[in-house]
Amino acid sequence: MVGRMTIEPTASTTVEDDAHTGCHPGTPLQPYLFVVLHCDQPLAGGARHGLSGVDLVTIGRGAARVAARKRDGELRQLEIRLPGGTISSTHALLARSAEGWVLEDAQSKNGSFLNGERVTGATLLCDRDVIQIGPVFLRYRAALPAAPETAADLDTVALAPRAPGFATLSPQVAEQLVALERIARQPVTVLLLGETGTGKEVLARAVHALSGRAGPVVAVNCGGLPDSLLESQLFGHVKGAFTGAARDEPGTIRSANRGTLFLDEIGDLPLSAQAALLRVLQEREVVPVGGTRPVNVDLRIVAATHKPLDHMALRGEFRGDLLARLSGYRHLLAPLRERIEDLGVIVGDILRRLDIPAATDLKLSTAAGLKLLRHPWPLNIRELQQALSVAAALTTDGVIGEAHLPEAALGALAPCSPALHEERGDPEALRRNLVELLEKHQGKVTHVARDMGKARMQIHRWMQRFGIDPNEYRGG
Repeated sequence: MVGRMTIEPTASTTVEDDAHTGCHPGTPLQPYLFVVLHCDQPLAGGARHGLSGVDLVTIGRGAARVAARKRDGELRQLEIRLPGGTISSTHALLARSAEGWVLEDAQSKNGSFLNGERVTGATLLCDRDVIQIGPVFLRYRAALPAAPETAADLDTVALAPRAPGFATLSPQVAEQLVALERIARQPVTVLLLGETGTGKEVLARAVHALSGRAGPVVAVNCGGLPDSLLESQLFGHVKGAFTGAARDEPGTIRSANRGTLFLDEIGDLPLSAQAALLRVLQEREVVPVGGTRPVNVDLRIVAATHKPLDHMALRGEFRGDLLARLSGYRHLLAPLRERIEDLGVIVGDILRRLDIPAATDLKLSTAAGLKLLRHPWPLNIRELQQALSVAAALTTDGVIGEAHLPEAALGALAPCSPALHEERGDPEALRRNLVELLEKHQGKVTHVARDMGKARMQIHRWMQRFGIDPNEYRGG
């Protein structure tokens, strides 16, 4: 079976430009094979296997999920064993060829599937292809940042995240979280950016947990505060400050003393309150409504938004001096569609936290599992959590099937992502905005993504659509 595949030696790859990969120039890349989801054991998480330095991958049945690397003469092999009654002892092969990685079924009893279709011969893999081996789904990635050789194989069993939200198999996400963990231990203000539903509050609470601060974490939804009560709720008030102020109230800022104040949806904070908040950040003191003397506070500030604060500041919709104070360290959360490799990790975490009897014993049909992997998740982890909650409540036999998933997850009524709404609203305005920001940041795509509050891959897609070359805006 292997004889029909022409195996080529490993070639090293580096990034010369971040316009296509979202990586820094010079970053070494390598192909990966991810074990994403066990439909019969959705709590099992997944695994990551770097394919650099590998010529042949064999996938077959084992008592547990394990991986081993070995040499057979000049042939460097990776052997992956997966649990599952419908997996053959040697089920499928992946081999390096002159064109790339090739998948072939090894005459298994139940067949191998690629993107939902049965594999009938040697098939060249493309980036993000989904492979099904029995009840297990795997995903091929052609070029991601290379992990250290010692971490070429990583299993979620070995992951020991120090806080919720830090478990990941994605090398890109892992690198960002390592930096965030270092920042969390220092008294630095953190600004979390990303689309709605990507888990910003989870990370904010993780930052607090890692900080070791003795006080509580107090969350404030800046978009949910009525204008008439905003300053009173944030800064507190003294007795008699206004009608109904029957006693002194500390307000949410002083309630977070010696702890962390999480300002969610900071982009929705009215301009009238931004000046007062700026004073809190500068002076570390609060003047309650109706009061005359400031009260000192000891705070760690973590703010979050899905809005492009830099662009808002340029338009006068957000105070630039407040933004400068909030931007001690910026962390951009990737949308779920760009980290599908973590789907199994996230599904397992959601099922463990569901307040539904026997949720941890649930299984998925392979059809339902494929739908979860192929859905674009425009509303991110929050949408996945709602989909699984509904499905878990509907199933009567302990197996989540296609019929139990909401129609949006099935693709029938999938809403557009915020990025798509923005793209379809006024394409020419979007193009002008991209060009202005590329000129401002001299072609640095990462900085453009930060200003727009989008993932770098979304910026790459827009540039490709409009035929924009970031190199044209780079000095020198």
